[in-house]
Amino acid sequence: MATLEIVQVGDPVLRMQARELSPREIASSELQELFGHMRDTMRAAPGVGLAAPQIGASIQLVVIEDPAEFHQGYTPEQLAARERTPVDYHVLINPRLTIENAEPVEHFEGCLSFATFHMVVPRARGVRVEALDEHGRPFTRRAVGWYARILQHEIDHLHGVVCCDRMDPRTLATPTNYTRFYGGKTVAEVLAIVGPKPVG
Repeated sequence: MATLEIVQVGDPVLRMQARELSPREIASSELQELFGHMRDTMRAAPGVGLAAPQIGASIQLVVIEDPAEFHQGYTPEQLAARERTPVDYHVLINPRLTIENAEPVEHFEGCLSFATFHMVVPRARGVRVEALDEHGRPFTRRAVGWYARILQHEIDHLHGVVCCDRMDPRTLATPTNYTRFYGGKTVAEVLAIVGPKPVG
C-alpha cells in the first residue's frame, strides 16, 4: 500500500461538506484500495484517525485505530482520566453521530491537518455512531472518553470542521512549548497557567 499526502489547514477541501458514498462506490475496487491507503497513511503519520477530506477526497469516509502501543508513556492515572482504551482498526462510511452524554470533557488534541500543534478542545463525553463498514454493512458503535473524542474529531472533518474551530485558543501550542510548559499537567492546571478567557 502507498501513503498519501495529508492536506493542511487552508486547503478548501477541509471546509467542504463531504458527500455520501453509494453502495456501488463502496464495492468498487478503487474505494477498497483507498481504505488500505488511508489506513497506511494514518499509521505512518502516526495518528489515531484519518478522514477522507484530509487526503483531498471530499467523501464521507473515516478510518480509526488507537492501538495499545500508542498508550505507552501515559500513566494508568492519565489513561483513566482520558478514559482511553485500545480501539481496533475500523472503517466508517456515511457516519451519523448522536451525542448521548453531552458532559463536556476538555483535553489536548492534535490534528494531522494542523500539523505539529496541540490545543485543548472540549468534546462530549459519550456518543453513538451509525455507519457502514468497508463492505457496506450497517453497524452502530457507542463510545465514551477518548474514543468518543476521536469519533467527534474525525466526523467533524466530514462537515468542514477542524479542531481549531472548537479549541480554547489560549492553549494553542507548538510541540516544544507543549512539552516545556504543559506536559504532564492536567487541563485544569494548564488553564490556570494561561489565565481566564478574555471578556467581550
